[in-house]
Order: sequence, then C-alpha cells, then structure tokens
Amino acid sequence: MKIEEIVKTQNITLSKKVIFNILLTQTKIAETLHSILKEHDISTEQFNVLRILRGQKGKPANMCVLQERMIAKTSNTTRLVDKLISKELATRQVCEENRRKMEVLITEKGLALLEILDPLVLAHEDSFTDKLNEKELEELNELLEKIRN
Repeated sequence: MKIEEIVKTQNITLSKKVIFNILLTQTKIAETLHSILKEHDISTEQFNVLRILRGQKGKPANMCVLQERMIAKTSNTTRLVDKLISKELATRQVCEENRRKMEVLITEKGLALLEILDPLVLAHEDSFTDKLNEKELEELNELLEKIRN
C-alpha cells in the first residue's frame, strides 16, 4: 500500500514520504517481533541484552558494555538485567578487580531460550528482506546508513 493511502493525503513531500515509510516499516517490524517474543515472555530489549551476553562468549559484560551495544539505547539497562535475572536468564556478580562494577552473564536457560528464538527471529527478518535481492539489500543498507549518519 502506498504511503499516501495510509496517511490519507496526497500532498506529501518526497522527504516526508521517506520518513513516513521508514517509521511505518520500523513499526511493522517491531510489532511483529514483539508478538514473537511475547509468546516467550520476553521483551525486545531483553532479547537484545541476551544476544549481547551470548556474543560475549562466556565473558561477563558490565552495564556500560550492554548500554553501548544495545540497538535501542535506554537508561533502564539495570531494570532490564534485573528482569532477566528474575527469569533466571542471566546472572549478576560483583567484579573482583573493581568492586563497584557489576558483571552480567547469560545462563544456560538464557542460551536455551535463544536457541528457540533464533530460528523464529530469522524467519521474521527474512519475511521482510526476502522481497529484495542482494544488490537491493546492500543499496538499502547504504542509504539507511547515509540517512542515519
């Protein structure tokens, strides 16, 4: 469906069309992902933290590392980690070298959940990107990076 049909107006500048299309696409992608993760009692932000922790390959991550690597930056990183700990998907311990620093690790239960979610999330991502060939995906990536930077 064309953006003009969605917003019910014909007088949209080209730059507004681009912004509206980006926002609507992001919303659709996020809503679909949210529904997949909701079935497993996890938010997109918690999922993002779990993937970051898995990427640490057994090394702990502190709150600063999590914050800088998150896709959606949030000041609630501590709250997100607390929820993951309450669900037994992550653990937190005091850093031995710096007692003021907290280190977070993914648990076996967290890894097992990601094993379940990985194919579901991959299928979700593919459902949006499979309409484009590799060249189009590369071009879109470059254009989005250009807009963002």
